[in-house]
Amino acid sequence: MAAAAPSPLTGVGWAAGPEAVPPGWTAITVTAEGAPAVVGKGFGHRGGGWYLCVRPAAAQPPPCPVVTDVLVLSERSPNPPGYTRAPEFPDPRTGVSRRKRLLVKLEQPSGAAAVLELQLSSKGKVLPLYTKIGEMGGFAIWCKKGPVGTRPSPDPRPLSTGMEQLSLQPPRPPPPPSRSKGRSPPESLPDPCGIYGLSAMDGVPFALHPKFEPKLSSGPAPILADLTVKSLADIEQEYNYGFVVERTAAARLPPGT
Repeated sequence: MAAAAPSPLTGVGWAAGPEAVPPGWTAITVTAEGAPAVVGKGFGHRGGGWYLCVRPAAAQPPPCPVVTDVLVLSERSPNPPGYTRAPEFPDPRTGVSRRKRLLVKLEQPSGAAAVLELQLSSKGKVLPLYTKIGEMGGFAIWCKKGPVGTRPSPDPRPLSTGMEQLSLQPPRPPPPPSRSKGRSPPESLPDPCGIYGLSAMDGVPFALHPKFEPKLSSGPAPILADLTVKSLADIEQEYNYGFVVERTAAARLPPGT
């Protein structure tokens, strides 16, 4: 199962006010310090200023281009290849700035880094983990980038035989037999009982007591000569016990009766 990467932005633009933000877009109304983020107010522009707005990937059905870079350039600088001017809502009548413009680069997601978030701050503020794009209307614009697409999850590590017996995962199937021209004895499969199938005598070498070594060296005849074969009647006669004492004691009456 693949883990989803953070959602990138699919658009960056300007809105003449919070009410002018198009559906699916979000206006950045406050700075990182918590102050109103009204760009261009008091710089000779009509209206109350502009708000930087962004569009997350969730607002558009996939596949859709994502924002891979954002630039702040002067009006006299030429547009780099692949960059377009950030749109203005509802329409670019007054413009956000007469000196600078915000450029956006949109590309199809291909696993490369994309813009995940934009922030505004005062010019003297430093935002960790963010990259400063430039300054516009008395504010510094910061962006955070990250990978897009999906990241494959790491393959599970193989379990040993002992761990498989304690795990809830099904056991691994045995490997298929090797095919060769000649015949070879089949390999013995591991005991499914694992360590619990071993006894205390497993691995102990067999050794004969020294007192039996002379009989064994002289052949099987001396050993068999010491053996006595008894019939069932002989065994019953040898171990016959009538339980006479027990029966007599049980038949006695209790004292005083």
